[in-house]
Amino acid sequence: MATRIYILRFPKETSSDPMIYQLVKKYDVEFNILKADILPQREGVMILELKGIKDKVKNALDYLRSFNVQVERLAAAINRDDEKCFQCGACTGICPVGALAIKRPEMEVIFDPEKCTGCSLCVPICPVRAMEVSPVSSAFAEEPAKVVV
Repeated sequence: MATRIYILRFPKETSSDPMIYQLVKKYDVEFNILKADILPQREGVMILELKGIKDKVKNALDYLRSFNVQVERLAAAINRDDEKCFQCGACTGICPVGALAIKRPEMEVIFDPEKCTGCSLCVPICPVRAMEVSPVSSAFAEEPAKVVV
């Protein structure tokens, strides 16, 4: 199962079509809407996390492209500054994939970058800003700049 984040740009002609629903029904792809700005008869933008078998996700994205939806993969690397982190555990409650967890009995916050999907929900919740997101995409330079949300 692959989990990836995409930026979708919808032409205004498609703003009332239930395309995202079809991703589940026709392609067996799970979705999580991270952010959306879609209004009738206006161009729309959505940040969507897709989860599914790689070929099914590809077919689902091809389906969206058939409606002239611009699809851009947004990959993000989350980094933790271990010197700033004071192991409060606030991030562990917000992480949807378990990339941040509390190791017991030590009560140490463990960060597993392999599990991380780059959703960046942990960034604003961290009281000391120990979590940082580095966007990586074809739209970004090879050396990603660090962004604090």
